[in-house]
Amino acid sequence: MIMRPEAQSAALRQVMARYWGFADFRPLQEQAMLAVLAGRDSLVVLPTGGGKSLCYQAPALLRGGTTVVISPLIALMKDQVDALRAIGVPAAQIDSSLSEENRWSAETAVRQGKLHLLFASPERMAMPGFQDLLRATGVNTFAIDEAHCISHWGHDFRPEYRQLSRLKRVFPDSAVHAYTATATPRVRQDISSQLGLTNPEMLVGDFDRPNLTYRVLPRRDLLTEVTTIIERHRGEPGIIYCLRRKDVDELADALARLGYRVRAYHAGMSSEDRRLAQDDFKADRCDIVVATIAFGMGIDRSNIRYVLHTALPKSIEHYQQETGRAGRDGLEAECVLLYSGADAVTWKKILGKSAADPAVDPAFLPNALRHLDDMDRYCRGALCRHRVLVEYFGQKHAGTCRACDVCLGDMEPVPDAVTIAQKILSCVARVKERFGPGHIVCVLRGEMNERVTSRGHNQLSTFGLLREYVAREVRDWIHQLVAQEALTQSDDEYRILQLTPAAWEIMKGKRSVTLYRTVQTRVTKSRAAQVSWQGVDTGLFEHLRQIRLQRAEALGLPAYVVFSDVTLRALAAVRPTSLDRMRLIRGIGDRKLADFGDEFTQAILDYCRKNNLPTDITAALADGIRKKPSRRKLQAYEWFREGKDLDTIIKWLGLARSTVCGYLCDYIRLDRPASIASWIPEKRYQPIANVWQQIGGERLAPIFEALHGQYAYDEIRLVITHLDATGDGKPG
Repeated sequence: MIMRPEAQSAALRQVMARYWGFADFRPLQEQAMLAVLAGRDSLVVLPTGGGKSLCYQAPALLRGGTTVVISPLIALMKDQVDALRAIGVPAAQIDSSLSEENRWSAETAVRQGKLHLLFASPERMAMPGFQDLLRATGVNTFAIDEAHCISHWGHDFRPEYRQLSRLKRVFPDSAVHAYTATATPRVRQDISSQLGLTNPEMLVGDFDRPNLTYRVLPRRDLLTEVTTIIERHRGEPGIIYCLRRKDVDELADALARLGYRVRAYHAGMSSEDRRLAQDDFKADRCDIVVATIAFGMGIDRSNIRYVLHTALPKSIEHYQQETGRAGRDGLEAECVLLYSGADAVTWKKILGKSAADPAVDPAFLPNALRHLDDMDRYCRGALCRHRVLVEYFGQKHAGTCRACDVCLGDMEPVPDAVTIAQKILSCVARVKERFGPGHIVCVLRGEMNERVTSRGHNQLSTFGLLREYVAREVRDWIHQLVAQEALTQSDDEYRILQLTPAAWEIMKGKRSVTLYRTVQTRVTKSRAAQVSWQGVDTGLFEHLRQIRLQRAEALGLPAYVVFSDVTLRALAAVRPTSLDRMRLIRGIGDRKLADFGDEFTQAILDYCRKNNLPTDITAALADGIRKKPSRRKLQAYEWFREGKDLDTIIKWLGLARSTVCGYLCDYIRLDRPASIASWIPEKRYQPIANVWQQIGGERLAPIFEALHGQYAYDEIRLVITHLDATGDGKPG
């Protein structure tokens, strides 16, 4: 019997609640999962932390059979397999790290149909023997993780991924699902074309990560700047990225001498040393990893609280993915980039050497240089960081983010910005648009060096016009004028400045311009950071964190696999003292409740008695803690309070009905309105309420069947949520 989509959605919710402890879908998860159940190809682009893995994991449990997950790194596969086994999901990986005995055991489990999820690399997929195994067991569903690696236009192209273009030919009746966190429209089209997807479900999530605070700071005193950021997050996990291996070794050594728990990681280290660094970081035996970009894709840790780049990343896609490793649990995290104009020159030399290899695709260098210029403009600009990143991926960002250096006021507007801009632009014109920023800075500051005097530029009318400002400020303003398209720069190492039509309008007073300077003494907390600890007892959180670490070490698991930081904060806010109460917390499914429930509830009870704290805080507060509202959800809440009808809100938000209904359920739990007649008329509310009072429970399917399919699952869910929230079982 084929299940209707409404029944499938209800069954998926039950699977998520049972195994993962999640009560509802995140944006686009429901559509992605239904595509898997329908056997339809799909391409899903969700930001890091948006729940991509669940899109193929949950339906694999519901549909039966084995889903093959193609993943680029052994460490990443192992993390996912460990996490799945910890919640009772049959999963395994087959890769070169396994012993002959373990590989045979995994293959036997596949043949016997005992695995829901099997992880393998692209190279493994190309082996005829492995293909024979999958054909013999009737595998027909494939999930491709990090799918951007198949595209030449992506930021992390991997030749071995190109072999996956044969997947549809080798398994002609299969459904292929591609997942990635970073893909521009061009890359998305290339992924679909390369994989030969047939009429795929194309789902692209919101690229904005409102829980991340972005800052770009000029790099001056590296060690001082790095330690300042670490101290803001002392004892919390973080990743520090460096451009070169030598930089990694030097910075890691310096931090170790200062007493920090730190490990280095780069491709020049032995595989054993790299493995140890990863294991120490995942197991909380070190707080900081200093690394090149070789580190990260294999890390599934959810509670990284900061990512620091000590130099320019080579593309916005890389930057989005690397910073996306922070705050994957949805809690606040900080992303700082220490920038120098020399970084772009260094990158161009590195890329030029790589392009000189005859085996490298001719398209590599121009594509890489374009990516680098985009990143360079991001750093130089003084526009909202969230807005720039979101618009790069083809989406719009409205309003003030309150989560970047520009919008938080860490950068303040410069008085007389138009006058300063006119002086800079005029100087570029006076030197006949033949010099780069360094020379322009010298002329404007009135420096009598040989390069200035030999060209007679000390005689120019613009000589010394900005001598009251330090060189770095003038250089920053030049960069900001480039970002605002008043100036352009050449692509060579000299970075020669030239005027645009906008520049002439500014000089004639026909166009305004805003320039900013960094306020280094002020670091404003983002909105996410201000609210994330609301109601949380920090002492209890730390106590539970230590218990989590002990249990994880005893089980040989990363600490976040036991419970995420989101779950620990919710426990420290709600303080449940029974398993029933604990089960309300997001992230606690049946297996984790059985494995850890008694120990943690007893620890909470003991701590609260000792410190005279109240326990078993209301379920409404639990929901508020465990689900931090997104920007769209907060807007939906305002419209719900105004009584706007559901269809109008769905149209305004541009989201699926099920997603907006989920928002409405959350709103009902938190605000507990006396009536929901704005969304469910009384004549439809009452029959659902009557059946629920007779049957009870949280399952929707029995109520749907008792009502003979005449009421939608979303209607039933809203009524039950309201009855449960009001607490008396009477219709509103």
